[in-house]
Amino acid sequence: MNAELIEFKVIGDARGSLIAVEAMQQVPFDIKRVYYIFDTQEGVRRGFHAHIELQQVAICVRGSCRFKLEDGSEVREVLLDAPNKCLLLKGLIWREMFDFSDDCVLLVLASEHYDEADYIRDYDRFKELTNAV
Repeated sequence: MNAELIEFKVIGDARGSLIAVEAMQQVPFDIKRVYYIFDTQEGVRRGFHAHIELQQVAICVRGSCRFKLEDGSEVREVLLDAPNKCLLLKGLIWREMFDFSDDCVLLVLASEHYDEADYIRDYDRFKELTNAV
């Protein structure tokens, strides 16, 4: 599966902590888009799509949430619950985000600008594409 958990180095002392995230360093692509999800209501699930080419890094900078990931042959669940832990997603991976804590802020770094043509929003179409690969 083209999904990988990565831990960022935390730099800190008695004054607090800092995590530096740089394109082509901790993130293996040029960052062209940044967005974040917050104030997600209890019981709400998000995502329900895959991308053809887009790469993303998801970081729970506050709180926690879970990802359900599927690549056509494997399904797995990932918990993001620390600001130094991120999820790298590449290519055809169906994703659903759920179990958001009340204080969750999910930051996403993307390799490309928004392009609706890169989204696969129909699960049956996703299954067709992954079976063809």
